[in-house]
Amino acid sequence: MAKDVLCEVRNCKYWGEGNNCNADRIYVVSHEGNKASQSEETDCKTFEPQV
Repeated sequence: MAKDVLCEVRNCKYWGEGNNCNADRIYVVSHEGNKASQSEETDCKTFEPQV
C-alpha cells in the first residue's frame, strides 16, 4: 500500500494536516463497471463528512 495517501477534501472525516488521508483503508470505485480511463471516472467511497 502507498505510504502517503493525499486528499484535499477538508470536510472529510479522514482529512489530516498537510492533506494527508488518515483512513485505515481506501475504497475507490469506477463510474462504469470495473474499468476507468481517467481519474475523473472514479470516486472515493471512503469519504465520510466531518460532524
